[in-house]
Amino acid sequence: MNANGSTPVLALKGVTKSFGPVQALQDVDFEVQPGEVVALVGDNGAGKSTLVKTIAGIHPPDSGTISFEGNEVTIGGPHDAVELGIATVYQDLALCDNLDVVENLFLGREERSEGPPGILGQLDEVSMEKQTGELLENLAVTITSVRAEVGTMSGGQRQQVAIARSLLGEPKLVMLDEPTAALGVRQTAMVLGLIKRLRERGYGVVVISHNLADVFEVADRIYVLRLGQKAGEFAASDSNRDQVVAAITGASGNGGQP
Repeated sequence: MNANGSTPVLALKGVTKSFGPVQALQDVDFEVQPGEVVALVGDNGAGKSTLVKTIAGIHPPDSGTISFEGNEVTIGGPHDAVELGIATVYQDLALCDNLDVVENLFLGREERSEGPPGILGQLDEVSMEKQTGELLENLAVTITSVRAEVGTMSGGQRQQVAIARSLLGEPKLVMLDEPTAALGVRQTAMVLGLIKRLRERGYGVVVISHNLADVFEVADRIYVLRLGQKAGEFAASDSNRDQVVAAITGASGNGGQP
């Protein structure tokens, strides 16, 4: 439980991770509240991806503890993370261009209608299409047809499809790796709007981004990693770009606390 009495959806304490002689994370404390967007920033090699992959179960920590909704947990692999309620959207999105939105959302978790005993039912297209439509409508996603092939869509629309797919398992925490990278102004606005709607719906959201303008638009809190360690933590409303940049580069003389 934190200072204001609420229980974080995710809390890391003293998390350390090494790859051979390389110390990727050292004694990292990090937490996310429900309905909060936390931006994770830092230079290349700062440890951002390692931290996200540790939470996602790809790189289990060497030491330290991870708690989810107040309970200490062991995340030994990606399946453990998903079972807990942690969804991760990586930068490559891993979408199938030749499939439509419904097929992408339900790929690997297709629903089947009831067939005669002993016979595998047909895919329940009606149910899957209905669920897809409801999810996209709830998120106010700007996609005109759930049967449009993903390969025909803009970068912003593809990002929205990937985020929507991550929500099908009803997670509590959504982690987004560079969600606005290589997007134009309009597409970026589309994705940032969706991140704000995730917050409104009570999800904990972690956003990795190099774009500080985007960070200040959507984040409640900004967490800076430098050389695998916490270099600063800022309330977005009470800080500015110069303070964050100073923490990223190591020029900050106050440990990054505003």
